[in-house]
Amino acid sequence: MDRKKPIIVGVGEILWDILPEGKKLGGAPCNFVYHAQMQGAHGLILSAIGNDDHGREILEVLESKQLRAELIQINDKPTGTVDVLLNEKGIPEYTIHEQVAWDFITLNEATEKAASQADIICFGSLAQRKYTSQQTIKKLLMGCKHESLVVYDINLRQHYYTKDIIHQSLQSSNVLKLNEEELPVVKDLLGLRSEKEEIQIRELLEMYSLKLVALTKGGEASLLVTPGDRSYIQTPEVDVQDTVGAGDSFTAVMCMGFVKGQTLHELHQAAVEISAFVCTRDGAMPDYS
Repeated sequence: MDRKKPIIVGVGEILWDILPEGKKLGGAPCNFVYHAQMQGAHGLILSAIGNDDHGREILEVLESKQLRAELIQINDKPTGTVDVLLNEKGIPEYTIHEQVAWDFITLNEATEKAASQADIICFGSLAQRKYTSQQTIKKLLMGCKHESLVVYDINLRQHYYTKDIIHQSLQSSNVLKLNEEELPVVKDLLGLRSEKEEIQIRELLEMYSLKLVALTKGGEASLLVTPGDRSYIQTPEVDVQDTVGAGDSFTAVMCMGFVKGQTLHELHQAAVEISAFVCTRDGAMPDYS
């Protein structure tokens, strides 16, 4: 392994997005790893699949995309699937099936080693909906390097989150990514005082000693805030095919730029451009070429 390349680990759900035109490999951690690897990282996906056809097909797709699968666990639960319906604006609505393989990710020597070596580790709320995976993620984050970027891409889905999960995840993180629908939920749960979005973000930055908070606002704009800087960029107009995975690509490019030492505006601009590109393609992991 070329240690000049950042090692990034995406922890959590891996699944099939069942879209109107067919199924696409998805899950926010997997999407994150794919786009980070396209930016030059060594990517590792830490998740679980079932011993079934859906699981075997996932391994085939990962191989075709040159994504490493040695941390993909196989257990006796079904491989995860999500039914995705797109509204008239191409915005996805999800039905996420429960008691699936990625709800039961376990801790072992290989997963602990990967977390301890990671330059960037990314996780969300959804994979913490069941006790087994929640505890695995919690223990893995405790073993990260002090200098690692620990990225909480909050991903609030349906009822699969609690105040405690959000609070504990933020305590374990130094980067937060959320969208304009998630920020009001966080405001209410955590008791943020201001009614203004940017001040709310600065409250979170201070409360949890974060290095970076990113707020995406769909087709309007996005805002990045660090303790000493801010960047606001309007979203470019594109012919939207669907928005599945656009936020994950944004997070991946943003974090890769951060560890490469780019300025906040530079890494923000790159993230905006890639996420806009993803919106013009089907599925979360389009071919860049």
